[in-house]
Amino acid sequence: MKKGIYLSLACSLWMNAAEVELETIHVESKVDTEVIKDVSGEDIKSADLGEALAEQSSSVSLVRRSGIANDIVLRGQKKDNINVTIDGTKVHGACPNRMDPPVSHVLTNNIDYVEINEGPFNVEDFGALSGDVKIHTIKPSEEFEGELNLGLGSWGYQKGSFSMSGAVADTDNVRFLLSGSAEKSGQYEDGDGDDFVGQIARSISEGIAPMGAQYQPAYRDMDAYSKKTFMAKLFWDITDNQELRLSYTANRSDDVLYPSSKMDALYDDSDIYNMEYIAKDLGSYSKELNLQVYQSDVDHPMTTLYRMMSDSNSTDGVWDSKKAMTSHLTTKMQGVKLKNSFDVDNHTITAGIDYSLRNWDGRYYMNMMPNNTIGKSIDDADTKNIGLFVKDHIKLDKLQIDLALRYDDTKITNNNTTQQDNNYNELTGYIFATYQVNETTKYFAGLGKSSRVPDARELYFISSMGTEVGTDTLKNTVNYEFDIGVEKKYENATIKAKAFYSKLDGFIAYNADKMMHAFENVDATIYGFDLSGTYIATDSLYFDYGMSYQKGEKDNPLRDQNGTNMPEIPPFKLNAAVNYDYDESLALRAEVVVSDTWTDYDEDNGEQELDAYAVLNLRATKQFNKNFELTVGVDNLFDETYAVSNTYKDLTLLSIDNSDVMLMNEPGRYFYTNIRYKF
Repeated sequence: MKKGIYLSLACSLWMNAAEVELETIHVESKVDTEVIKDVSGEDIKSADLGEALAEQSSSVSLVRRSGIANDIVLRGQKKDNINVTIDGTKVHGACPNRMDPPVSHVLTNNIDYVEINEGPFNVEDFGALSGDVKIHTIKPSEEFEGELNLGLGSWGYQKGSFSMSGAVADTDNVRFLLSGSAEKSGQYEDGDGDDFVGQIARSISEGIAPMGAQYQPAYRDMDAYSKKTFMAKLFWDITDNQELRLSYTANRSDDVLYPSSKMDALYDDSDIYNMEYIAKDLGSYSKELNLQVYQSDVDHPMTTLYRMMSDSNSTDGVWDSKKAMTSHLTTKMQGVKLKNSFDVDNHTITAGIDYSLRNWDGRYYMNMMPNNTIGKSIDDADTKNIGLFVKDHIKLDKLQIDLALRYDDTKITNNNTTQQDNNYNELTGYIFATYQVNETTKYFAGLGKSSRVPDARELYFISSMGTEVGTDTLKNTVNYEFDIGVEKKYENATIKAKAFYSKLDGFIAYNADKMMHAFENVDATIYGFDLSGTYIATDSLYFDYGMSYQKGEKDNPLRDQNGTNMPEIPPFKLNAAVNYDYDESLALRAEVVVSDTWTDYDEDNGEQELDAYAVLNLRATKQFNKNFELTVGVDNLFDETYAVSNTYKDLTLLSIDNSDVMLMNEPGRYFYTNIRYKF
């Protein structure tokens, strides 16, 4: 490809790599948005979106829990502090221990691209506190086409997937898409050669994990997980200016092992239903009308079935599965959003209403029967929100200004009569300005206020010991943030720099020193910077890079504690890659992921110092003809032993007497290959 194509893509989309086909992504250029390109085409080594985002974006860090279904941290924020949508639908995990985070309910083979928006600059979605991740799945094509993929990797990784799409026979206005996949993997080994069983054994020998946390002999060779997914879409062009989009996504995971936790998932099932109606150019006051209705359901039972603790009295090595404890939770998210946009002079105005209802319910079981002594972990809690929003995009020659407001009315209830219901009301908004100095230089700055309410776990959760961990008097968190940056284009390079300062009023923190009501509000500050760009050396050789740094401090220590470091604020991180196109059919890529030592951590609440690391990944893709493509690669070439996620006790991780917490290492050297056939 020529330099001009790469520069155009790098400047308009701000991707991490330039090897991209223009038709893959259709996104309006936004200075405050990072786009992770062609995920279904590039990230073929694993189905885990969390891993893909962490490898491609310096702003994203991974929270490692297993070989699959890992969570993410964006700019030092996690959980409900970042908003995740899949084609506009909100999906929540059912597990209070984050075994099934929102990004785990869609797999990389079904994803077209991902937008990462940092800061409080989103009024269309409920609870976008410090950023949002918008996942866009693949869409039906106009011409019939499809592909088959077969992937193999270290530790018994196997994956097969297919997709096909096109116009329905004898029509030119109805398109369909079908996609499916199945995969499984054994337990990965870290750089020291320890699989999941070995990592637990190491923690036991170090006096960190209890003996009962180890897997029973019969289960020590279990696969880490198996997973299946199916997606179906139907797009109908009703008229030239009206379109109806229907989609259904199913995810089925079985026997997912979480070695650093006390429990594993028997299964994790989710269903996502989405309907979207789009009408354009209906009149002077309706440039585009959009109605979306969706529902997502997640079913997640986790259990001690595979662990020695399921029968601590066993003396003959035979464990009784009926003595296992199970925590079974479900969640359902229903939503409706109606918005309309129109132009008035140099203004583009968008106004809408956003409604959502989340139900979260959980119960404990012992001896395969309901544990009536403890009963419910979360007792049928409902979070109902109605939001009204309006945006105004103003064009003034070289200056563009975005103004936005949102008002939320939220009510949270549950059936436990000893815990109070809560009501939250908040007015939020932002102003964001972009100044185009010339064709090569652009400055931008934004000031915003956003908010998110506590979730049912933080308010109402009761542990398996019957302890009321939730704090039902929590207030909502409010973020006041200022962002500033510059974007420049040179003849053979691009560069983008951003800095932010975030003041969090009522950040919801976990206090490990409290036996009951462990969540509390604390004011805090987070600030940092991002730097990213590309450099094209020749027609065949080009580079991309990204680096980020954040610092977080609580205004005051939590009750009965001394430290003020914020939890889950990763250290300096660098992602950099060199790409070489030997000819039209061979592409080579070498990337490094580097992190500084994690020295600023929340020791009072279980975090620990993590060593610096540098990991080298290599990949080669060979196109044999228009139909066949072969990819081979190796991650962590030098078999480094390292960890990326810390041990904040907001998650229930393995420890003895609530002291040191088990740290989970990343995979060691990992070889993989994928064969793709397109038709």
